[in-house]
Amino acid sequence: MSTAHWSTQQTPIGPFTAVVATDGAVLGSGWTDDPHLLTAVMSPSLRPGELSHKRDLGAVTAAVRRYHQGELGAVDEIVVRQRSGEFMQQAWEVLRTVPAGKPVTYSDYAALAGRPAAVRAAAAACARNAAALFVPCHRVLRIGGALGGFRWGLQTKRWLLDHETAA
Repeated sequence: MSTAHWSTQQTPIGPFTAVVATDGAVLGSGWTDDPHLLTAVMSPSLRPGELSHKRDLGAVTAAVRRYHQGELGAVDEIVVRQRSGEFMQQAWEVLRTVPAGKPVTYSDYAALAGRPAAVRAAAAACARNAAALFVPCHRVLRIGGALGGFRWGLQTKRWLLDHETAA
């Protein structure tokens, strides 16, 4: 039975929780104070059998704080672990290369992930992303600039995009 640690910290847009493996890799994260909302969207093969609360998750907690304070690249070096099929894995890796302040459309994202016709699959990769912020699905928009969806709410997505443009 695997154990993972979780911690919640306050951010300008509400509580942010991260669930990390014992080696420090982020398994799930998002703007909630309920770690069970995060484990529910993790790959079953990564879902921990036990969750242990820690006040501070070290590098992960520091990166989240620094990001919200304006150091946008702080989350880039944090290791993330997600599992799915080949396209989803590739799409999540590609998403981590989309620079802050430079959002892309779902069509652009599909092309960057190597399958330009797979716009719906690219959108599904965003929807199934368990590691928000570290895998920045908020940086993908509809053609014309509409926000599209976001698990943590469109107000949160708008704040993140504005924060990244202003920094």
